[in-house]
Formats: sequence, structure tokens, C-alpha cells
Amino acid sequence: MTIDHVTVCGDDLDRMRRAFAEIGLATEYGGAHANGLTHMGVAGFEDGSYLELIAPMTGADLTKAAGMMAGWLPLMTENGGAGAWAMRASEIRERVEALRARGIAVRGPEPGGRTRPDGTRLEWETAIVGPEPAGSILPFMIEDRTERGLRVQVSRNTLGVGGVAAVVIGVRALDQTTQLFRQAYGWEAPAVEDHREFGAKLAHFRGAPVILAQASTLGGWLTERVAKFGEGPVGFLFSKSAEFREDDRWFGMAVGWCSEGMGARIGVIRE
Repeated sequence: MTIDHVTVCGDDLDRMRRAFAEIGLATEYGGAHANGLTHMGVAGFEDGSYLELIAPMTGADLTKAAGMMAGWLPLMTENGGAGAWAMRASEIRERVEALRARGIAVRGPEPGGRTRPDGTRLEWETAIVGPEPAGSILPFMIEDRTERGLRVQVSRNTLGVGGVAAVVIGVRALDQTTQLFRQAYGWEAPAVEDHREFGAKLAHFRGAPVILAQASTLGGWLTERVAKFGEGPVGFLFSKSAEFREDDRWFGMAVGWCSEGMGARIGVIRE
């Protein structure tokens, strides 16, 4: 599994871009989506993955939102922050059929796109995996129909990270969600650790860019987050090879946290 991008949702794109620039993840304005309702900022990384900030355009009639955007509306209007994750796909239609053969519900593929500020039109196809909003538990899939290099370029980031290393997903039932991932992708059973300082029991599939987190404290931040927005991403870990302040070790990997604001826990993890 290769992460294509991760998404952070809010109601004001300029404010989000300033907040991420403050922690060293400056974004470029990416333009409006094809729906004419939302626009985005993007920070591209050396490994080809990127961070997308997405928000409604000024004066947009959000009652017209459809598809995956409709599923993300609560995250945008209530500044939910961490919103979704996507995996890069080739032969997306074959991947869709393979997932369906494993008993996984898939919607699509469907066409999508946006227009860059320079007028360049970008096109792709996406497929939503699972019955939940796109990319909330299982990643949605995306395959470019125009050159991918037009969609994302490497940005300069003073945080010094090389890419998206892992998505932390808040879940209600760790065992049940573990089985869902194993059913979808044929993975081996994950390693499991308790991390009281994070307020969660964590499960990590070796070699996969996903960590599941079930709240270990009733009434804690993770319990409240899942109750309000449902299961889905709660934080993103970016890869870093240089030295950084180590706050914890997850599955033998050094982890350092940069921000817990904007509705998303943002951290780095040793490459």
C-alpha cells in the first residue's frame, strides 16, 4: 500500500495554511475542485505523497455537495481537521473488483478533477472503499488520468520531512477493525501496544502505513473525537531521518509530536 495523500478539513483555507506553515509545512494554493464548492492547498513530499488542506470556497452552497465531499461536510464546517487518506492505485478497476471479491463494499470508480491556478486541468478516478465517508477507515483509491506530476510537486518544508509515513485511525472496536483490514488486504495479524500517554491501545500492521487507535480512557480526547466525527483519521505521522525530540516509541519507532491543534495530531516518525 502506497499513500497518495492525506486530507485535513476546515472551514477557512487561508487560516489552515497559516497554521500548517507555522509548524513547518507550508502549502501551495492548489485551486478549486471540479465541484466548484471547495478549494485546496497542497504540500508535496519527496516520496510522492502529499498533504491536502481542503475547505469550502467563499459563498459556496454546501447543500449541493455530493459524493465524497458530502461525507466530509461535517469535518469542514466544524473544523474537524484530520479527514481522510488515499492510496495510490494503478489499474483501479481491477483493484475494485479484487476488493469486492473479498467481500468489501466499493463505490465507483468515478471521475474527478480540479483546475490549477494556472488553468491546467487535472483529471483522475477515485473509488470509495467501505460504506463510510471516503477515506475514513479504509483508504479511498485514486488513479490519475492526467500526468501525476501536474497534481503534486515537491514543496519546501522547514519541518524536514520526506513523506507521509503513517495514518493514525481512531476506531471503536480494535479487534473488529483489525479483521476488516485483514479481510481487505490479506495482512498478517498486527502488533498491539498500550499507550496511556496517547490515550489509546494501538495496532500496527508490519510494513503498512496505518496504525489503529482505540481509546483506552473513557471521556478522553479520542473517545470524544470518535463520538463527534465517527471513526477515521485522528493524526498523521510524517517520515524524518534527521534528529528530533522523541516523545514516545511506537512499535520500536521514535515518535515526536509537532502539533495537536487544527483537529489533527501531527507528528514525525523515524525513517
